Amino acid sequence: MKRILFAALAAAALFSGGILQSLNAQNMEIPKKVSPFPVGDKLPEQFSKYFIGQAWLAPLTADKRLNVPVSNVTFSPGCRNNWHSHTGGQLLIAVGGRGYYQEKGRPARVLLPGDIVEIAPDAVHWHGAAPDSWFSHLAVECNPATNVNRWLDPVDDAQYAAATASAVPESRLGGDARRSLSELFPDGIPEVGDADPELFEIFGNFALGEVTAYGQLDTRTRMLCILASNIASQGRTAYRTTLEGALNAGVTPVEVKEALYQAVPYVGMAKVADFVGITNEVLEARGVTLPLAGQSTTSPADRFEKGLAVQRSIFGAERIDGMREAAPANQKHIQRYLSDNCFGDFLTRGGLDVKMRELLTFSMLVSLGGCESQVKGHIAGNANVGNDKATLLAVVTQLLPYIGYPRTLNGIACLNEVLPEK
Repeated sequence: MKRILFAALAAAALFSGGILQSLNAQNMEIPKKVSPFPVGDKLPEQFSKYFIGQAWLAPLTADKRLNVPVSNVTFSPGCRNNWHSHTGGQLLIAVGGRGYYQEKGRPARVLLPGDIVEIAPDAVHWHGAAPDSWFSHLAVECNPATNVNRWLDPVDDAQYAAATASAVPESRLGGDARRSLSELFPDGIPEVGDADPELFEIFGNFALGEVTAYGQLDTRTRMLCILASNIASQGRTAYRTTLEGALNAGVTPVEVKEALYQAVPYVGMAKVADFVGITNEVLEARGVTLPLAGQSTTSPADRFEKGLAVQRSIFGAERIDGMREAAPANQKHIQRYLSDNCFGDFLTRGGLDVKMRELLTFSMLVSLGGCESQVKGHIAGNANVGNDKATLLAVVTQLLPYIGYPRTLNGIACLNEVLPEK
């Protein structure tokens, strides 16, 4: 935080001292060509009045029948346009130098050649050059027949200094990571850790690129397993971000709630309670009416029988009945709790099938650590309901960035013991 604050103050000092203004003044008449596209002419007054600093405009298309106006805009160092929006949206394609793009309420984003910005209709934003670099981007006007610009307040020196000091260069992420981000967060990343761009780069490329590319898990399964793991690991920030991404990717509120409820018998209500609150906050902010439709399928009269039936279907009647029979007299109540509470109250619920619930249980137990005996039991249970070794290995691989190597390796050791390599 101190580093960002210092950088912001230093950038502001450059503006107030006139250094960048002087730099711009020296280059006002002779624009620097920083892309393969023509620089064009100075912005006409009808546009330049909405810019701080000097910019140039070069229209690249002329045939109006194509209905896709494209122009190259070149910004001198420190130049940026006002906050504004487009009723029909806009595409920006960075083609030279270094610049910035920022939507209202979100961190600024560094733009380098090859970066593409998809601006939604009516999204309030600004874009321009870095304080010490020329910048060019192609501006593609969407829905030109009805698209209207709405110009707002200037981006003053303090706003610009703060934004450029803390922006994160998304372009540092590899292609796989960027594709994953665009799927989970089509409107931008909610939290990226502006003060630690290198950590964001390392984690993002690994968790969203290398790891995501492994195995055959669909996005829904991967996100639900990570949510379950985050609960077990008590990762509140990771859970909130993962939850937003999961909902964006099509995981339903009911599925999220059921993953959350299932954590109660395995992680404990003391650890789950905070995540219930986080989940409700996120869902309510998205306009979801709570409570959701109930998913319980048992009653006090039949929860034991239905729970026991699910236990037997997962682990086999011989094993479950043997455990119940072998339990000492003073511990038989725990065996009954397993049947009527753990399985009867939770595993019988709707919203998720038993196959998915076993994957979530595996994810939570591996993430908790110290539960190797239970991990092995649920590896066997997963295999019985159709989750093979390849699937379980893919799940634990997706959890690696969130739980670390020791617990991941312990989980894989359990997996190899229960389901040896052929």
